[in-house]
Amino acid sequence: MAARPQRTTEGTQGTIEGTPRTIEGARRTAGTGRPAPAVARVKLSRRVRRAVLVLHMVSAGAWIGIDVLVALMVLTGWFADDVDLRSLAYRALAAFVVWPMLISGLVCLVSGVLLSLGTKWGLVRYWWVAVKLVLNVALCTVIILVLQPGMDAVGTYGQQLLTGNPSRDPVAKLFFPPAVSLTALTFATWLSVFKPWGRLRRRTPDQR
Repeated sequence: MAARPQRTTEGTQGTIEGTPRTIEGARRTAGTGRPAPAVARVKLSRRVRRAVLVLHMVSAGAWIGIDVLVALMVLTGWFADDVDLRSLAYRALAAFVVWPMLISGLVCLVSGVLLSLGTKWGLVRYWWVAVKLVLNVALCTVIILVLQPGMDAVGTYGQQLLTGNPSRDPVAKLFFPPAVSLTALTFATWLSVFKPWGRLRRRTPDQR
């Protein structure tokens, strides 16, 4: 009888020989070897992710720009020689600054959370993301609890400048908010670029 072709045997042997490697790769992916790649918790399409990223960058840039504007108005209100200009600076500061700043901060916060959950970085998986989250929440809280309640007094001071020489107490502390906010936002930008410090919690051998 003619010998049977060896293709089936060789194919079976190749499959059998390849099985341990396949199993080994699966085990490594499952955690016994190299850790499996991080999986995003929120599914974002490529287009949506890019749109959210643009929104995040624009809101952060607007926030920084508003802080620079606040610093300029505070300096103008304090150091300008023209009383009318000083009054206008404080009245504009009281009327137009807080809500755009807060909206920019909240948009930056929400878009940042979406990007974190929709990418490998996670929300509290890496130090740089967690620190940025804390900074964002802290600055928004300061706007609501510290900056906004004093704006009525700032506006009143600006009006009183036109009729007399009121006490500077309502505006004496206005130098600190833009200085602190700009410092924090600059630091957050640095974190976004360099992504330092690694993971927040490193995996233990049992988790690998």
